[in-house]
Amino acid sequence: MKKTKLLFGIGLLGVAGAILVAADHIDAPSSMGTSADIADFYGFEPSEGSDNTVFVVDLQSNVLPDLAYGSFDEMVLTEINIDTDGDLVEDLVIQAIPKDGKMYFFGPVKPTNTGLDSQVMVNSPLGSVEISGTTAIKASTANGATLFAGPRQDSFFFDFFQFNAVIGGMAPGGFKSADEAVDTFEGKNTMSIVVEVPNSLLGVPTGQNALGLGVYKTWVTTNKKQ
Repeated sequence: MKKTKLLFGIGLLGVAGAILVAADHIDAPSSMGTSADIADFYGFEPSEGSDNTVFVVDLQSNVLPDLAYGSFDEMVLTEINIDTDGDLVEDLVIQAIPKDGKMYFFGPVKPTNTGLDSQVMVNSPLGSVEISGTTAIKASTANGATLFAGPRQDSFFFDFFQFNAVIGGMAPGGFKSADEAVDTFEGKNTMSIVVEVPNSLLGVPTGQNALGLGVYKTWVTTNKKQ
């Protein structure tokens, strides 16, 4: 088994029917600009009333399409942490780690370690998928999960320069309208890890959002082998 220690950023969200987002986007000093930099973390139902949940982890927020595609780091373990009893400590994890052109997934499973240390749960394989290039490749597992790993266009719309102007006091008119705003991330990719799993593998949601809907308390970490 491989032991990993947390070095990098964390995104946090609750998951219910609506899409809820947490972003890191190069604001964690130790991971900024590295292969372990968390760009975004999404969780949502694939369709209203579905019995599945989709988790999307975007890494490396500035992979340009006209350059060689970014690559996943075989020294970095991505871990989706799920709290099932409300104490904000992970009770289940879904792990993803690349090796020789494939992304290997493990879990959902109770982790050996919690907090800053992680151990790859090799005895609880979920499945694997070939890492995509220009053509998207998905894999389905016997227990109903669907897996993907590869470059995707950054779905986060953000006018970075206007934002800096506003917080710097250089834009008295505030933010631009949707028609005027410029998406700084247009034409840029992230390296995405996507896993859709049946809710039966995740247990009963213990959180509640502002709409009164039950949600999973979940966050993502990237961990580097020491």
